[in-house]
Amino acid sequence: MIYTVTFNPALDYVVKVEHFTLGEVNRTAEEHIFYGGKGINVSAVLANLGHESRALGFVAGFTGEEIERGVRSLGFESDFIHVARGMSRINVKLKSDQESEINGMGPEITSQDVDKLFEKLEDLKQGDVLVLSGSIPSSIDRGIYERILSSLEDRGILAVVDAEKELLLNVLKYHPFLIKPNNHELGDMFGIILKSQEEIAEYARKLQHMGAGNVLVSMAGDGALLVTEDGRVHRMGVAEGTVKNSVGAGDSMVAGFLAGYLENGDYGHALRLGTAAGGATAFSDGLGTKDRIMELYEALGEV
Repeated sequence: MIYTVTFNPALDYVVKVEHFTLGEVNRTAEEHIFYGGKGINVSAVLANLGHESRALGFVAGFTGEEIERGVRSLGFESDFIHVARGMSRINVKLKSDQESEINGMGPEITSQDVDKLFEKLEDLKQGDVLVLSGSIPSSIDRGIYERILSSLEDRGILAVVDAEKELLLNVLKYHPFLIKPNNHELGDMFGIILKSQEEIAEYARKLQHMGAGNVLVSMAGDGALLVTEDGRVHRMGVAEGTVKNSVGAGDSMVAGFLAGYLENGDYGHALRLGTAAGGATAFSDGLGTKDRIMELYEALGEV
């Protein structure tokens, strides 16, 4: 089973206003509601590709109830912890001449709530996959990723971590199966600007020396690069299409990679499917569908 953890899921209210004017009444030309959070995105794309997963995390209030209902409609299970104070976030994303966002705070998560998450993680067994992605709410200790991976160490669980600089670097000692920085994040970890794919591969290997298994680096218009645990470098060209949406593209790449790897253990196939999934989301208003992902998969090739 694949488990995803979203500490602070949200309802994303996406509105389009033709020409937003500050201080005036503006009317929407389009509006959509999506069930947001990086782990939720991973689970949703896995479901589109025919893979089961279970979403874990924290919800509260009527918005939390809607998130719980909504993920069922996306085709995957959830086992969220309901917390007592506050409500799950509503994030407003305004698309106009410029894009703006207002992100909600989320509920107050107590140490007792966190203990309940660890109780659920006890159910994981050898061969299961755990995806940790995204930021940590202010009410949770920033060492939570380390605590989780420490509790699962030596249990044969494949850990995937997609997080910002310090969160990612701090978990390498627990040997995650997969990490996914982009090329800018990778350079920032070492205080440099990476100017070539050779440099990207070199510094991806440095993360391996620090404990990572496979390092998947997204490179925007230059495609993706994967350094596998056996030291090989795979490169994949970028999917062709018109970018409509940047939200969830990285999560979709993680989901596609996992789906591909779990199908046959072939890293080239996993990278190709991950790149196709990321592109399918970037070229859509929401998350990429299976048909769009497979269309891009067929058009891609290693470079």
